[in-house]
Amino acid sequence: MKVYFTEEGSAEAVNARILPEADPRLRRVMESLVKHLHAFVKDVELTESEWEYAIDFLTRTGQICSDSRQEFILLSDALGVSMLVDAINHRRPSGATENTVFGPFHVADAPERAMGDTISLDGKGELCLYSGRVVDLQGQPIAGAFVDVWSDNDEGFYDVQQPDIQPPMNNRGIFRTGEDGRYSFRSIKPVSYPIPDDGPVGKMLAGLGRHPYRPAHMHFLVGAMGYDKVTTHIFVAGDPYIASDAVFGVKESLIVDYQHSQNPDCPWNADFDFVLSPKS
Repeated sequence: MKVYFTEEGSAEAVNARILPEADPRLRRVMESLVKHLHAFVKDVELTESEWEYAIDFLTRTGQICSDSRQEFILLSDALGVSMLVDAINHRRPSGATENTVFGPFHVADAPERAMGDTISLDGKGELCLYSGRVVDLQGQPIAGAFVDVWSDNDEGFYDVQQPDIQPPMNNRGIFRTGEDGRYSFRSIKPVSYPIPDDGPVGKMLAGLGRHPYRPAHMHFLVGAMGYDKVTTHIFVAGDPYIASDAVFGVKESLIVDYQHSQNPDCPWNADFDFVLSPKS
């Protein structure tokens, strides 16, 4: 049966060209993409100049990408797509620690450190003692869990953004829990910072009246044998951007009340327990 292109049947005409031997998953994804894309164009009655601008926007987004910058990931983050994909792929039982976006600044070969070590190597910022437990859904401690952590410095930059200014592996480290499931380390109380906003995504945010800021947070990647890994942050309660994170990464369960301590050398405490679910 021949299917010719019309305004009303545009999506059907395009999808009819997909051959039967196409990969089933690719077919499902592309048929849905075409269906929704054509529905969007019809819904807003997109003009030719608007479509040309969209193509130029995507071209500029690709052109600014480099080995150290991925503007398409930034676009995905700013549109909430990264968080949606994360939510769909990391559905967990009630009580398990929630996931959030991985972010672009993780380093795979961070050093393994002793419990209680200070990972802030430049001596800047307000020190904070991070501590808690890694437990299962029944609250039992998990021994041998890894706790991989990283954050910005007191000026809102990660070490990989300032290789000539910050010491290598500044505010990074991997810790392993003992029989009690506990972890502890010292780093700084993080600060809020803007995502890169000098490119197409930044201009898009400005045009929408949105700011580019992320609320202050510490990154965690936590896992153990037989359990699903959790990629998450803990966010500083009271941060001015806590309810308007530019990449939609905040979840209420991940907001932590950083407490003042009595130690003048380490004036903050942040306590948080990670609850892992059995591997799917």
